[in-house]
Amino acid sequence: MKSSPPFYGEAGWLQWPDNAEYSHQFMRVLGSAQEGASTISECFHAAKLVDPGNDESWYAAWKHVAEINRARGDEAFAKGELNTATANWLRASNYLRTAEVFLVSKDPRRKQLLRGMKKCSRQFLEHSRPKGEVIRIPYEDGFLEGYFIESPNLRPWLPVVICVGGPDTYKEDLLYTVRQSAAGNDLSVLLIDAPGAEAVLDENKLSPRVDVEVPIARWVDYLVSRGDVDSSKIAIYGSGLGGPYATRSASHDPRLAAAVCDGGLWDRHERLFVASRRAAAGGEATDGDRVQLAGENHLGTKVKCPYLMTIGQHDFLAVDDAMEIFKTARRAGMPVDLKVFSAEETAASPGHIDNPTLANEFIFEWIRERLKVSEAISADAESAETC
Repeated sequence: MKSSPPFYGEAGWLQWPDNAEYSHQFMRVLGSAQEGASTISECFHAAKLVDPGNDESWYAAWKHVAEINRARGDEAFAKGELNTATANWLRASNYLRTAEVFLVSKDPRRKQLLRGMKKCSRQFLEHSRPKGEVIRIPYEDGFLEGYFIESPNLRPWLPVVICVGGPDTYKEDLLYTVRQSAAGNDLSVLLIDAPGAEAVLDENKLSPRVDVEVPIARWVDYLVSRGDVDSSKIAIYGSGLGGPYATRSASHDPRLAAAVCDGGLWDRHERLFVASRRAAAGGEATDGDRVQLAGENHLGTKVKCPYLMTIGQHDFLAVDDAMEIFKTARRAGMPVDLKVFSAEETAASPGHIDNPTLANEFIFEWIRERLKVSEAISADAESAETC
């Protein structure tokens, strides 16, 4: 059967319309091009080598492009050309992460790719300006690891945004997408993995947990203890499926001054699903079910700091559900804002992966205003990611 040709649809570019997973991942890595974490030509060169549905071809194509960038970066570094070196290491990290996507969990090549991804990311952090830090803090029987990047406009007391992705996201994914918007709004960032994320490899076996607000609170403890952070200006940003994590943290930790989160959308969605299954099985709705069905009780109503919900027109969950959550929270007096990205303006796909730049420009401007950071600065590529 002849495959459908690529086309640009309302949810973004579909390289392989007959393979949603491949197209979604291609859109992710292509969208990071405008942040300097890939190039458009290299993305399409790799796509030319991919046989959609053949995971081995996907692995080989993206690993090939990654190795070219890694070698180019190493060569440039040996010559003292740090700008070229850091740019290539960042792209190599992203391509290695992309090569890993469709390998099964026990494939030994996954570990090799993830180690390469982390090595390239750390080389980028060490030699870029402003220099990034690899932070480890003790946690349970292991440690939590994050990347701390100061704003180019250094100040005695730093406003900081904790950025966390979902179970399908590494902190490296955030490194590829948030730096420029954060830097342009004079915000430092702490990029963290969700506890148990596989990017930590075998050296640190932490199990995923439901109460994610507990390990995230340890990161807030760390920021408060640094001595250079303004403890009154710490925000949290849950990117993509990390949105519920940010909601849980903001609903439990009063030290957070602002949040970009799902506002309890996933929480409500899951509870309504359980209630509907109970009703379909012939059971009677409980009082709790009735409250949930009325939309009057969700995590978003427990968040006291200003918070922003963002959703794309073609996100996994319906915009109408987000609107209902927003209206309910507003009626309850919650300081919530909602931004819906339409297909016309883009950033309308799940997690805004079709245009992360547009989404993050809006998000970090909103955070800067809520934290009352007085100055925004130019977020050109040089100030955000080069030496």
